[in-house]
Amino acid sequence: MSGRANSRTDQQASLPRPIFARLYPRMSRAMNDGGMTEQRQALVTGLSGQVIEVGAGDGTTFAHYPPEVSRVVAVEPEPRLRALAEAAAAHAPVPIEVTAGVAEHLPAVGQSVDAVVFAMVLCSIPDQASALGEAGRVLKPGGQVRFLEHVRADSSGLVRVQRLLDATVWPRLLGGCRTGRDTVAAIERAGFDVVEIERFLFPQALTPFSFHVRGTARRP
Repeated sequence: MSGRANSRTDQQASLPRPIFARLYPRMSRAMNDGGMTEQRQALVTGLSGQVIEVGAGDGTTFAHYPPEVSRVVAVEPEPRLRALAEAAAAHAPVPIEVTAGVAEHLPAVGQSVDAVVFAMVLCSIPDQASALGEAGRVLKPGGQVRFLEHVRADSSGLVRVQRLLDATVWPRLLGGCRTGRDTVAAIERAGFDVVEIERFLFPQALTPFSFHVRGTARRP
């Protein structure tokens, strides 16, 4: 990799998004109060060994890691959110190291971790394919990708609304988020075997933002 590319990666690894960083903790609390806490618990249930959490935000998932997890490296590029995550890590039930970084360049050698966790982040990563390829690089054979994401709607009318939002105001307001990505298909295209999936509406009212999935995929 060239020095120019390294410089660009270093800049991305600490990427201020001050408006989004102020909105996200409030949104996260509201979602958790509305029932997302149970989904986050289920997301990490059964994990063990070495874990990387990508786009950790303010660390709202940290409290749910089971004791069988020996260490979590939590990657977060936004400085304000990273500071909140560091505070959350201090009270987590497992050792958590919070670090600046991006999904496309994870701080781990190849085939060294047991699981990679994505929680409400694959919607906003600029290059999903690169991020999932990087997850595949760092995972041990048979390692898991755990994902909790909002995804493309299941009706053509709402898909059109999602496309309009994604082409206009939504990514600018919410840190690059896209409402209509087919994330499960992207995980499969990256070479993972999806072995468990739950689709659900959150909130239950039908909106362009309601379609969610939680699941597990394995690296062959």
